Amino acid sequence: MKDDIIYGRNPVIEALEAGKTVIDKLLIQDGLRHSQLGYIHHLAKEKGLRCQTVDKRKLDQLCGGQNHQGVIALTAIHTYAEISDILALAKQRKEPPFLVITEGITDPHNLGSIIRTANAAGAHGVIIPKNRSVGLNATVAKVSAGAVEYTLVARVTNIAQTLNKLKDDGLWIVGTDLSGTQRHDACDLTGPIGIVIGSEGAGMSRLVRQACDFLVKIPMVGEIESLNASVAAGILLYEAVRQRRQEEK
Repeated sequence: MKDDIIYGRNPVIEALEAGKTVIDKLLIQDGLRHSQLGYIHHLAKEKGLRCQTVDKRKLDQLCGGQNHQGVIALTAIHTYAEISDILALAKQRKEPPFLVITEGITDPHNLGSIIRTANAAGAHGVIIPKNRSVGLNATVAKVSAGAVEYTLVARVTNIAQTLNKLKDDGLWIVGTDLSGTQRHDACDLTGPIGIVIGSEGAGMSRLVRQACDFLVKIPMVGEIESLNASVAAGILLYEAVRQRRQEEK
């Protein structure tokens, strides 16, 4: 088996019942009916896990043609942290909280790059959504160049609600958006902040955009209107690093 999937009805059931493996999502073959698959649905619902029906060819591709019996569990290669762990790390370092929040990043290369950059910039952690987002799979770990081993990554059900909670905890929430009224280098990124990076195509959702304290944009000089999500994250994170170092002088 690959290190980020479990396939076959009995292995998936055992993983669900034991609860020792972090499962991001279940993929079940479209149109297939079996009592064990019904039980898997039941276990998934109990544990709040997302089930997605997919074509058999997708399952064949993921497990290299092995007999998957119509079900694959996508697993995380690293344990998720809690937001409280991230804030506790900032307090331990005696630094203002410095977080990255992503919404709808589905490309594992983008998420891996964002985690790598977050670690390099000294961010205390990354927050990702449970649904409509890639989890901590093997590709994310590889692209992060090992950063997933050192960077706290929390996974939440609702990003907008999480942003409001972070604001209650004293963080300023900065969203990256083309409609932003400030340049990224003209806003204060020195205090307790959470930088929000939207999805690769649609950017931030309306509710997440509304939950931000202010929106910033990165100036685009050429013909292209926007940057890759991980590149935008890198620019914002290192602008925050620059400002924080200046403040320390």
